[in-house]
Amino acid sequence: MVLVSAVRDYINRMLQDISGMKVLILDSHTVSIVSVAYSQSELLQKEVFLVELVDSISMSKEPMSHLKAVYFLRPTSENIQQMRRQLSSPRFGEYHLFFSNLLKDTQIHILADSDEHEIVQQLQEFYADFVALDAYHFSLNIPSNHLYMLPVVVDPPSLQRFCDRVVDGLAAVFLALKRRPMIRYQRTSDIAKRIAQETAKLMYQQESGLFDFRRMEVAPLLLVIDRRDDPVTPLLNQWTYQAMVHELIGIQDNKVDLRNVGKVPKDQQEVVLSSEQDAFFKANMYENFGDIGMNIKQMVDEFQQVTKSNQNIQTIEDMAKFVDNYPEYRKMHGNVSKHVALITEMSKIVEERKLMLVSETEQELACNGGQGAAFEAVTNLLNDESVSDIDRLRLVMLYALRYEKESPVQLMQLFNKLASRSAKYKPGLVQFLLKQAGVDKRTGDLYGNRDLLNIARNMARGLKGVENVYTQHQPLLSQTMESIIKGRVRDVDYPFVGNHFQQGRPQDVVIFIVGGTTYEEARSVALLNATNPGIRFILGGSAVLNSRRFLKDLEEAQRIARSTANVQKLST
Repeated sequence: MVLVSAVRDYINRMLQDISGMKVLILDSHTVSIVSVAYSQSELLQKEVFLVELVDSISMSKEPMSHLKAVYFLRPTSENIQQMRRQLSSPRFGEYHLFFSNLLKDTQIHILADSDEHEIVQQLQEFYADFVALDAYHFSLNIPSNHLYMLPVVVDPPSLQRFCDRVVDGLAAVFLALKRRPMIRYQRTSDIAKRIAQETAKLMYQQESGLFDFRRMEVAPLLLVIDRRDDPVTPLLNQWTYQAMVHELIGIQDNKVDLRNVGKVPKDQQEVVLSSEQDAFFKANMYENFGDIGMNIKQMVDEFQQVTKSNQNIQTIEDMAKFVDNYPEYRKMHGNVSKHVALITEMSKIVEERKLMLVSETEQELACNGGQGAAFEAVTNLLNDESVSDIDRLRLVMLYALRYEKESPVQLMQLFNKLASRSAKYKPGLVQFLLKQAGVDKRTGDLYGNRDLLNIARNMARGLKGVENVYTQHQPLLSQTMESIIKGRVRDVDYPFVGNHFQQGRPQDVVIFIVGGTTYEEARSVALLNATNPGIRFILGGSAVLNSRRFLKDLEEAQRIARSTANVQKLST
């Protein structure tokens, strides 16, 4: 489990050599990093009896000299100042400081000068500055994710902070993997180019000694691409388990908030969906909706069999056996009720929003031609009272991305229809999407109609039919990975940074999507890794998207772009 193992190894090293009762102190970023890789019970086994945020520690004055403080923080200037204040009036018996990325010399001097009471036992860099959601999928959880859509002139300091955070995260990933990559980027994206160049500068110039790992026959590859090259994937409804939960309910750091879902027991109001901690989820996270229902029923039947056998307690030996197995029984009970609650809620949403009807048209728009039939299908759904505002908006966006050049008149009719039918419709949002991610802005062959091989593949798929009409879409990332495997990534589309070039197929490839990944793409990566043992892909992004998050980022970028344009008008 590549990424998860790397983070777990760092956390183990932080905690295992410090004996006695400990308090683990985190910041708003590292709390996510630790929570996805380590469970509460595992922390307790390491004698961590308290987990606190660094901000709340600053506000409290209560002495706790019996506890040893283990800090794990990002090396930000705010955190360094927090540490300076906390070391000046210490509350704990010992201080062990770990930072998730590279410390500047000035920061080390500030910490050393602040340790007047000589209570800091160690200061180390542990490169876990990313959220390892799964073996081959990580996120940087950047809250201001919309910034990648804005030109640099709009807000240079904010954009620089965004780029710095991405560069820090990528540096940590490669330090954790002990690799130094060749770096390529999407030619049509200014932000991808900027991040690629700044990452190369850090790895090959500023910190070249730190990245001087044993050379491989073919260097690993880092490919930096832009979400706007494939705006279709985050707009689609999903029908495989993990992706569907995120689309319909939402997943944050491998946790699902069920407080607003029907009658859920108190201990089930926030549930963990982690392939590391849940064997059923690991086996089913990429399965489609229909199969999940059958598999959950099978799990319920197995649980009922266990329950019946437990009811048959007749002797002291039976009772002792039940008590021994009780933790497993409770875990099984929790797992069954969790998955039943999720599938029940999703079934309800699918029914209420008529998502099977909506999704069929979405998949046709994403995968097949036929502009006339598509226009009629979208118009009918816009007129359907049971279709929600967000689904209407996504349908028009998908139509616009597909047919922006072919049917401007029909497109305008759909814009007008959408505005009249949807109270929440933001004027100009579809046009803003086309400005950001229209055909003239994209590098990849999103609809498979430029490349002869893709045209042939699409025709063959159409003739053979698809196993499931709701999951026929393949993200553009799948094509990109196939091109890397076959050595067909064109230098003109994805140039190398500097004078580097690559001969041969890399064994390790990290693809970073500026603007965010989707669980559909994470599934493609996992399935491809399982069938191609000679090459390992890792997917990362600035956030994890579902359609709501993608649209929210789009709205925020549109709002800032408009206000900037208004200011410029007034100043002239």
